[in-house]
Amino acid sequence: MPASDSPAIIVARYLRANGLNESYDAFIAEAGLPADAGTVGKGDLTLEVLLEEKKAFDLSAQFEKLATDDGDKGWSEPSPSTVTEIDDLPSSSNILQVAIAPVKYQGEVQPLLLVSTADRRLSILDGRSAELRMSWTTIQDAPILSTVPFRDTHLLVSSMSGQLVLVDMTGQVVEKRRDHTKYVVQIAISQDTDHPLIATAGWDNKVNIYSPSLDLPPKIGEPTASITLPTKPESILFLQHPDSDEPILVLSRTDSSHLHYYTTSSPPRYLGRQNLAPHSNAWVSFTPSSMSICPTDPTLVAVATSAVPSMKLLIARLLIPSWEGEPILPNAELVTLRTSLLDDNPNASGTQASQARAALLVADREHAAILIHCTTLAPQTAYSTPAVVWRPDGSGVWVNGDDGVIRGIEVSTGKIVATLKGHEPGSKVRCLWAGEVAEKEVLVSGGFDQKLIRWEV
Repeated sequence: MPASDSPAIIVARYLRANGLNESYDAFIAEAGLPADAGTVGKGDLTLEVLLEEKKAFDLSAQFEKLATDDGDKGWSEPSPSTVTEIDDLPSSSNILQVAIAPVKYQGEVQPLLLVSTADRRLSILDGRSAELRMSWTTIQDAPILSTVPFRDTHLLVSSMSGQLVLVDMTGQVVEKRRDHTKYVVQIAISQDTDHPLIATAGWDNKVNIYSPSLDLPPKIGEPTASITLPTKPESILFLQHPDSDEPILVLSRTDSSHLHYYTTSSPPRYLGRQNLAPHSNAWVSFTPSSMSICPTDPTLVAVATSAVPSMKLLIARLLIPSWEGEPILPNAELVTLRTSLLDDNPNASGTQASQARAALLVADREHAAILIHCTTLAPQTAYSTPAVVWRPDGSGVWVNGDDGVIRGIEVSTGKIVATLKGHEPGSKVRCLWAGEVAEKEVLVSGGFDQKLIRWEV
């Protein structure tokens, strides 16, 4: 029997649901379908559902925000397109994370490719030749979700169990901590080399901040601050506040279209938020699932969203609140409607009207900060893990997809200008990394087809 979403099955469901029995019998006989092919079960795809989704897609496309083409700031060529499949991994398993980072190995700081797989393995390869250097399966008790270098001599490794591990480059575990009870999906480290901070985002609705000891060997220590959220965090970033030069934390969380800004003090202080859907009349239009700071402009952020059936991408200016913090205005989502109602009501209080007008000004400012809002055509579902990474020159970004394709988006226009096909068609591209290795632009991707691919110019 064909797949439940095949065109033949969908046509059979339409004929049977509309009582076209003679046409139904003739169709299933000619198409070779079983007699119950047109039965509609809970959640089955029908012609009506397809039309509704198409209308919703067309409506959302009308609200895309695209910049004008600027020849000097467009997608730079050449870009990575040559595919090299890396087959030096010691086992075959779904790839969960890839990154190339400078780490001290054999007495020399060199680029190393860090690859984690679903079998709890962390493999370390040469970032230039892709030759396997070492592979460990005993440093974590669950599949590894995030690995970042610490002080060039150690690695911070988090897993699905909620455990955070500090390990040296011989595979010796220096410290284990379990301050989360669920998936630690991301580790972030501040740029202050003298007093770096570590942040971990866990699906127990917590973000922990650590002030590690830099003695030899280094220690993570107890969390110096913890942020408890109403929903689970999706992505975290460290920034330097322009007023105080203090590090602050930016995070996105599930079921919120905002970026949330916090101090890193103990206890953390909420500075404010930035709405990425300021004029939307929906309660929650999307979740900012993956954030990445532009390598050439630290005030610019790329955001891959949870929008379905295809990913929406935003390029926005970061509107960092003042160090004293900004007041949270009520009903920001309905501010346009509220303002019109208040203006039409002569008995409305001046305070309510002024609040609504102030909120509208904030929404207009947030809207102006969104430079690009476009559809990437990268298919995804509610269970996808969106990812976005910048090209080193800031001319574009790469996004993943559930169809095995990596798409390159031009930042100046929001257009899809490159499609990379190296993974199995229809497979999930789980993770991406982009940057320069030995002065060459490189893109690395890993997927649920168990392929690790290096893309080069």
